Amino acid sequence: MKILIAEDEEQLSHVLVAAMQHEGHEVTAVENGKEAVEKVSKNSYDIIILDIMMPVMDGITALKKIRESGNKSYILMLTAKSEIDDRVLGLDTGADDYLTKPFSLKELLARLRSKKRRDDTYTPDEIKIGDLCLNVPEQELISENSIRLNSKETQVMNYLLLNQGKEISTQEIFNQVWKNEDDVTSEIVWIYISYLRQKLRSIQSEIKILGEKDGSFKIEG
Repeated sequence: MKILIAEDEEQLSHVLVAAMQHEGHEVTAVENGKEAVEKVSKNSYDIIILDIMMPVMDGITALKKIRESGNKSYILMLTAKSEIDDRVLGLDTGADDYLTKPFSLKELLARLRSKKRRDDTYTPDEIKIGDLCLNVPEQELISENSIRLNSKETQVMNYLLLNQGKEISTQEIFNQVWKNEDDVTSEIVWIYISYLRQKLRSIQSEIKILGEKDGSFKIEG
């Protein structure tokens, strides 16, 4: 999984990054909420870990800005405070979970493994961008006309739309959509991108999927 961690305690940040990388995760570390918001605006992450007490921009403010941007990533808050009000504020603001410092590293890694196992439940039924609407349950792409998608096309389109404006690599799309399949390679991503481009043209949408084979792709419209 791709993980962003915003933690201003240098030693703790190093320990967390090393432990998560040892588990096979791709980890980016920043030192404050402002840097976290900037990273999230340009990159996609499966999990965002925010410390609440940080300089420049605190974790709660960063959480608000990330959610206001429409980002649906799983967000875990770290807090040195144990008061219930702080936990409630974080969860009400859009956090999915929290850990109170000092916490067990084993518990944090176990929560990450749990997140990886379960299905993503953060996808809305409809995603609208410009003149395009993706109806996820119906697997239908709608603009001037409408067209049905198969399951994989829906998942690829859903992932690109949720990360509108961001460069998403072929490998990221492959890991997201074909993560549990051993009989295909990442070359299949280009095939499905081609299918989706044809379908976008067929429904006369102005939305385009930018990018080339084996490179990164981005929704623009």
